[in-house]
Amino acid sequence: MFLPQNVLRTSMELGGNAPFVVFEDADIDRAVDGVMLAKFRNIGQACTAANRILVHDSVADEFVRRVSKRVAAMKIGRGADEGYDIGALVDKKAIAKTEGLVADAVDTGAEIVTGGQAIVGPGNFFQPTVMDKIGPEARMVNEEIFGPVPAITRFSSEDEAVHIANNTEYGLVSYVYTENVGRSQRMIEKLQTGMMGLNTGLVSNAAAPFGGIKHSGIGREGGFEGIREFLSTKYTLTPR
Repeated sequence: MFLPQNVLRTSMELGGNAPFVVFEDADIDRAVDGVMLAKFRNIGQACTAANRILVHDSVADEFVRRVSKRVAAMKIGRGADEGYDIGALVDKKAIAKTEGLVADAVDTGAEIVTGGQAIVGPGNFFQPTVMDKIGPEARMVNEEIFGPVPAITRFSSEDEAVHIANNTEYGLVSYVYTENVGRSQRMIEKLQTGMMGLNTGLVSNAAAPFGGIKHSGIGREGGFEGIREFLSTKYTLTPR
């Protein structure tokens, strides 16, 4: 391999729609901490933000209760000031989009547990919002929310969770919470994403290859694999 004089980087990342899967055998405390980290980083305005929160029926009520309590206690204000948990969205269009996604989810049968509205006044602030019982018809199942809204869908089996998680054109990152080693390995093999956080809500690491599959882009940046994006391979054949 050699480094060409004019490097054209081929790594490209094009969006997420990340599933965050909580199985019945998960450590719920860790899962709640993880979703707060994975969902609310940069107010949900991140390609790696958890978008679709998939929770097993048997633990869903407790998970929703704990997450809603944490979310309702978040303080909203200017991000550069001390003491605030949620800052502003990028612009008025982002507010309008979030409002539209929340309204559409309610129209298709979802429930607002806490929050749900833009804040009247200066700045582009939207209440941190927990939505439960998101159905497959809701727009936020297929569109990145890019806002402070955990959208919770309930499932009853491992196969169903895998189907819902993979039922998207994107494949950047997934998050899985389970204490079962066998299930962990199955999720690594079955979930169609370029990265996975297993019992963690943070995957970004400069030493690791960052990138996705499907419509989430091509190539990798970071890690040993990322170096290959700057290299060109020359094939030479010499006949005997």
